Amino acid sequence: MATPILVSFIGSGNLAWHLAPALDNMGYVIREVYSQNPNHAEALTKRLYQAEIKASLDFSTSDSKVFIMAVSDDAIADIAREIILPEDAILVHTSGSQPITELQFAATQNLGVFYPLQTFSKSKKIDFKEVPVFIESQTEEAEEILMQLAHSLSKEVRKIGSDERKALHVAAVFASNFSNHMLTIAKEIMQQNSLDYEWLKPLITETINKSMYLGPDQAQTGPAKRADLEILDSHLEFLKEQQPIAEIYKVISQHIIDSHYEG
Repeated sequence: MATPILVSFIGSGNLAWHLAPALDNMGYVIREVYSQNPNHAEALTKRLYQAEIKASLDFSTSDSKVFIMAVSDDAIADIAREIILPEDAILVHTSGSQPITELQFAATQNLGVFYPLQTFSKSKKIDFKEVPVFIESQTEEAEEILMQLAHSLSKEVRKIGSDERKALHVAAVFASNFSNHMLTIAKEIMQQNSLDYEWLKPLITETINKSMYLGPDQAQTGPAKRADLEILDSHLEFLKEQQPIAEIYKVISQHIIDSHYEG
């Protein structure tokens, strides 16, 4: 029986909350969790079989092979400089937008990126089999082990470079973060006018389903696509007391007109 790969986590946020137990459940022993917030590290270790809280970034005596940095983008380079690793360790970050070179000052050549393309919240369970994982590495050893970890979790694993991954992340921000913010605005408009947000949920569901089925370009409907300026102006008049929201409405509507209207 093959010796299990031992893993340590730096970071205990939303991604680590899901990724560490997922790897643990697949037989990749999570040995340590380091976090700037010890309470968060403790909460994560309670979800794992035998992990311990690590109090510092000195991992020189650790028996782990892989060190996964699930931290904010602006912390990656600093941690890479400060972390003390055992010989031949593999150090990876999980960022969609930061290049692999953010790790260049770490005391190891085995550098990589392990990027699961999904939105993570601690309160929402994730099925990693349905989460695409994107891998980048600087050595054959790092690539082999990261591909092994990724394939054990996901049915969709790809190797891409830093530039491609940044483009992927920008697209993901539009598809996920911006879309969700539009729903936040819609919910606020409903609440401000004493209307029930639940009424919008069938429309939201059908919009996503139709976009997946037809493709977003073919699924687009609404007054902007028709260049119905009368309706657009009436909506802007409705939003005149909420200028930031009106500006979002105007910019997006104009982009839809520019993209779709053929009149």
